This record gives sequence, structure tokens and C-alpha cells, in this order.
Amino acid sequence: MSAFVSQAEVDALLAMDKHRIDEERLDLPDVGGGVIVPLLSADGAEHFHLDISRSRMNLAKGKFQNRARTTMVLARVDIGGAPHRNPDGEEIGCPHIHLYREGYGDRWAFAVPPDKFTDPSDHWQTLNDFMRFCNITRPPLFNRGLFS
Repeated sequence: MSAFVSQAEVDALLAMDKHRIDEERLDLPDVGGGVIVPLLSADGAEHFHLDISRSRMNLAKGKFQNRARTTMVLARVDIGGAPHRNPDGEEIGCPHIHLYREGYGDRWAFAVPPDKFTDPSDHWQTLNDFMRFCNITRPPLFNRGLFS
């Protein structure tokens, strides 16, 4: 990955259809821990990851993240955590979404758009909304367990 990635390139990566790699069912984290799910672009040319994590101490706290090219965060939703302070000093409450911004990486956060995230207090719904937001069109198969 180049040190410089244009906003247009990142926007194209986020807009790409992403597919699960296999049919294996994955366990979602109930208390603490996380899971990293490999994904592929529809044409198989780009590799992505979906990261899902839950706090061990605060069950309302979690993170859903979509990465490209191993380390580049395209989008991340933080739920149940502290507010985030953007590089310009603006404080954004939680839940919030981090989106890659050229020159800043994922250091900018925004309020979750209510037209895209229907119930941020429901982790399962937020995960599904996040996968749609990231264009994960063939999402992974999950054993939901106690994940809520």
C-alpha cells in the first residue's frame, strides 16, 4: 500500500461490493473479544476485513470496522463508548462513525446517519446496517449467540 491514498480511491474501495470468502458460520463475540472476517471484492481483486469487537467491561461498548489492504480503515462505527474529538476540535458523541479522510486516515468521526443506522442501541441491527453501509453484499454467516 502506498503511503498516499487518494480520497477517490478510498471512496471506490468503500463502494465496492464485498463478499464473504466461505460458507463457514462464525461466532459473534458475546462478552469481550472479537472476530476478524476476511472478505473479497466481487471481482476477487481486492481483499477486505470486517472486524467486530465487544468490550469485556462494558457490554454496551463495541466496534464494527471495515478495512482494505490489511491496515487501511475505510469505515468504523463505535458504539457505547466515549465521545470522539476530531482534528478540528469538534466533539462527536457516541455512537459515531469514522470515515477515511485523505490526509487524516480514520481520525474524523461523524454522527451515525439515522437514515443508514436504524437503531444504534441494538448491536445486531447496527452490525447489519454497517455491513449494508460498507456494501458487504454477501455478508458472512454468523451464529448470533447472545450477541445483542
